[in-house]
Amino acid sequence: MAKSADVAKTAIQSQKEQILSRRYIEGLIADEKHVIIFENRVLKVDAWIKFHPGGDKSIKHMVGRDATDEINALHSKEARQRMLSFQIGRVQGVWLNFLPPIQGGKFRPYNDETCFEEDSSSGQETSQPPSPVFDAVDGKGTLRRRKSTSTNTSVSTPGSDDEFEPKPFFLDARTQEEIVFDINKYPSLDTTSQESIRQKYRELDQRIRAEGLYNCNYFSYFIECCRYTLFAGLSYYFLHLGWYGTSGFFLGCFWHQLVFSAHDAGHMGITHHFHVDSVIGMIIADYLGGLSLGWWKRNHNVHHIVTNAPEHDPDIEHMPLFAISHRFLTSLTSTYYERVMTFDAAANFLLRFQNYLYYPILLFGRFNLYVLSWQYLLGDQAPKKGPAWWHRWFEIAGQVFFWTWFGYGVLYRTIPDWNSRVLFILISHMVTSPLHVQITLSHFAMSTADLGVHESFPQKMLRTTMDVDCPTWLDFFHGGLQFQAIHHLYPRIPRHNLRRTQKLVLEFCRDTGIPYAIFTFLDGNKEVIGRLGDVAKQVRILEECRKSCAQQGVFSDHH
Repeated sequence: MAKSADVAKTAIQSQKEQILSRRYIEGLIADEKHVIIFENRVLKVDAWIKFHPGGDKSIKHMVGRDATDEINALHSKEARQRMLSFQIGRVQGVWLNFLPPIQGGKFRPYNDETCFEEDSSSGQETSQPPSPVFDAVDGKGTLRRRKSTSTNTSVSTPGSDDEFEPKPFFLDARTQEEIVFDINKYPSLDTTSQESIRQKYRELDQRIRAEGLYNCNYFSYFIECCRYTLFAGLSYYFLHLGWYGTSGFFLGCFWHQLVFSAHDAGHMGITHHFHVDSVIGMIIADYLGGLSLGWWKRNHNVHHIVTNAPEHDPDIEHMPLFAISHRFLTSLTSTYYERVMTFDAAANFLLRFQNYLYYPILLFGRFNLYVLSWQYLLGDQAPKKGPAWWHRWFEIAGQVFFWTWFGYGVLYRTIPDWNSRVLFILISHMVTSPLHVQITLSHFAMSTADLGVHESFPQKMLRTTMDVDCPTWLDFFHGGLQFQAIHHLYPRIPRHNLRRTQKLVLEFCRDTGIPYAIFTFLDGNKEVIGRLGDVAKQVRILEECRKSCAQQGVFSDHH
């Protein structure tokens, strides 16, 4: 029996080491298998995807791609080791990414008629992203029109009524302009250049580990806890004095600071232990703040993989309130929310003033987070099996606890009248608005251009994310979110080590030629408002074009 078991084990191991062709892998994906490449290993993760604590969307965006850097950045050593159980083979050489099905990639079934075709020809139609109207074909900004085979996943929404309506050319021209700008500004997208960047990025990771920057400074968290206690204590003190506005102010400060530690825990940046950090994060987010950590992780993991992609990144999908790209004006379909982000009458009106509405809307951003949290917990999004099966129930208990102490204990039992209650609610929630500004600040003004599936992970993160420059003594106010570019490169580095890591990342950027975007808080806000104002202007131009077409016909002299 033991000998038979050894033979079977050897056979399985031999099967895992077999070399799989690109054409065969394309066939697996055509059969709706979830196949990703990790360190030249081929992983088929269908059995795991519904148990993934970070949700299924983040995995789906990696199908057909070399996900080595994304996996290493977002997962612990133990999680990466468990992934090897899903290995079905290996690939040789540099893997050329397919476009994942969730992003519009098309794949041919593997059968007797096609299995002997050249691997070099397979996936050529699917290896380019469907989002830009124009495709980059070299590093010099030369462009060509997208082939008709992929127009059904381009800027126009599939099946929409306005698919057959003429769109002003300036939208297409704007897409072309943004792609050309990024191609000329950033390193070449050729395989050699991007592989060199990947290798230097991985070497930097080893240097960061050697310098101990993944090790958490627990004394820094002791200081954080002292600050939390001070704000909570002041809120409690003024609440019993009857100074409800002042009490609400300090409660808002308490929530504002707590979120930074919940963010750390969600990335396993405190103890680096999945369950311990998850419990810490859920206690902070759910029990003390009324927000779902599970919802945030599902949302945030996708954001870290497809940063600033209009169709895919939920962190920039705020229609009809905000649009940071002209491409939202074409009623894109969100792959995260699985719905059309309609450019309707409400969006047409609101987006014209979005640069003026930016701060007023963010004052009340926390109310939207409550809604999203409950949609997640009461819906079908949370893992029901696997290591995080119990998180949903622990979070629901946390929500009950939060609304008991905050809703019943504070608002109903302690505050005597509705005027004071409304004042308390508004002030406590408005005080947290700098957090929402901080989150949007790092991405709203950065590139939303899609340079294709061959762009390396580190280059994409630095192209779509900015850092905020501030003095060291203000780090507590920004909570580590001022180092978003560095955080996107290495999400599991504890935030108290990000300032030290910044020096190493600057060296990496100088070595690779990747621009490093950093602005002061004031200048960063100016950039965001400028971007919002630019899109608002495009909305007005689009409306003028539509009015002209309606009045004079499609072939009018209006330009």
